[in-house]
Amino acid sequence: MPHDPPPERLRQLLKSQDVVDLPTMRSALGEVSAMTVFRHLRRVPYRRSYNHNGRYYTAHDPSRYDRFGLCSVGDIHFSVDGSLRKTVRRLVEQAEGGATHHELQQQLRVRVHNTLLNLLHKGEVERERLLQLYVYFHIDPVIRAVQRQRRDETMLDTKRHRVEDQREVTEHTIIEVLLTLLHHPGSTPAQVVRRLRGHTPPIPIEQVRLVFARYALDDLDKKGGRSTY
Repeated sequence: MPHDPPPERLRQLLKSQDVVDLPTMRSALGEVSAMTVFRHLRRVPYRRSYNHNGRYYTAHDPSRYDRFGLCSVGDIHFSVDGSLRKTVRRLVEQAEGGATHHELQQQLRVRVHNTLLNLLHKGEVERERLLQLYVYFHIDPVIRAVQRQRRDETMLDTKRHRVEDQREVTEHTIIEVLLTLLHHPGSTPAQVVRRLRGHTPPIPIEQVRLVFARYALDDLDKKGGRSTY
């Protein structure tokens, strides 16, 4: 390996380790400058991490990525696109029903608020406010219309399921939850469940949350307590 051309040495280094950083690559080439490493990297298939300020590098192998074009090594994340900006734009464009900040954050495991705003200001994505949430869509009007229809269908299904779930809450459960709140005002759903521990049959937190939702007992979002972007 020491006698191989620098690009080949970098290629072998990236293949032998899941991730490497710049000092490791400089050392592998004989303590050369960072600029020299970057010059040789142009001839090597690699990706920089889209978190940790792009500190880490990995071999670019299409088979490593999941169906969303992502792969991770511990808490170090890589994308088939390379940068976070390109990745967010692609995921928004490919999402059947568009994407919210929360959905993208869950998927990428990093905050993408500023990235989304940058894409929006550059005209690379569109945004609509639906039921207190911003949903990001493709800029193509035809594709956006399809995404919007799918989002509407998903939201309708979600609402229908919530109504069905609420019907499953028994009057007995409602009374128990309300009595608990009467004796312990300000309790959260989790605290109510703890106070009802030992109840027969057990009252799960999902049922308690449905009671809270039905009677607007914990409507923090509508009171401006939480930001949705």
